Amino acid sequence: MYRLLLSWLLLAGLTGCNSDGERLLGTLEWDRIALPAEASETVLAWKVTEGERVEAGQLLLELDPRRQDARIAQARGEVAQATARLAELSNGARSETIDAARADLARNRAELTDAERNFRRIAALYQRKQVAIAELDRARAARDQANAATRSAEAQLRELTNGTRPERLEQAAAVLDAARANLARLEVDRARLSLRAPRAGLVDALPFKVGDQPPAGAELVSLLVGEAPYARVFIPASSRAEIEVGDAMRVFVEGIEQPFAARVRSIRSEASFTPYYALTGDDASRLTYRAELLLEGETARRLPAGLPLYAERIDERQ
Repeated sequence: MYRLLLSWLLLAGLTGCNSDGERLLGTLEWDRIALPAEASETVLAWKVTEGERVEAGQLLLELDPRRQDARIAQARGEVAQATARLAELSNGARSETIDAARADLARNRAELTDAERNFRRIAALYQRKQVAIAELDRARAARDQANAATRSAEAQLRELTNGTRPERLEQAAAVLDAARANLARLEVDRARLSLRAPRAGLVDALPFKVGDQPPAGAELVSLLVGEAPYARVFIPASSRAEIEVGDAMRVFVEGIEQPFAARVRSIRSEASFTPYYALTGDDASRLTYRAELLLEGETARRLPAGLPLYAERIDERQ
């Protein structure tokens, strides 16, 4: 802490540049991307090291995929089952089933014909007082039963020959779509177990080692990305009205004699209190606005993050 405060005092005392306004203290930063763990699985292997530059799509690490592979296998079985069910409903009944239904209908019609003839014979005998009414009732019931069985067989045959209802086909298709969507989601999750760089950058931090099992959502890799670093500085409220986005700035980085040209990339609209490392004299009671200054030049691209700096506004009208 003492060395950091001392460095700021030295920076505040530096001279040698024509400036317009007071010096803005801050630090050098890069745009940062945090890659989280999609699932809580064991780290199998690291393919990169801290400080290594990587390209977009480059493999960074691999997590244990066995549990996810089992889920995918189950999902593929569900897709196959739903596909077969939809095909079965679309094709309709088998020819053997239809032939059996026709045979049942023929048998029932024959039984109905026999029951009808028997009823007429009993009815004639009843008219001549040769049989009791109970015999007539039994013959009538047998005929009605045979007639009902024939109608049922006819309905079953029509159901088989007319095919599956459209509503059942739509339900089966919806089940298949849901199974395919679930499989696609699981395959995406499986691919993310092999963590790849979303864009080119510098590996800044690898918090876990091989064998660790980070929790879901934990940061596995921190990448520094972007074409150039930026200076994060704090503008005092008294100077805020003089600085706009796009203004030219001169940035002095600790340990580097040559200043860097920069442009104001953004300025926060909401004020905050001055951070502890920018407190100098009366600044302790001031409000500041956080700003980002994008550094220019090839040399700036090789600078590491975290270096202390200060910036001065350049009057481009001179």
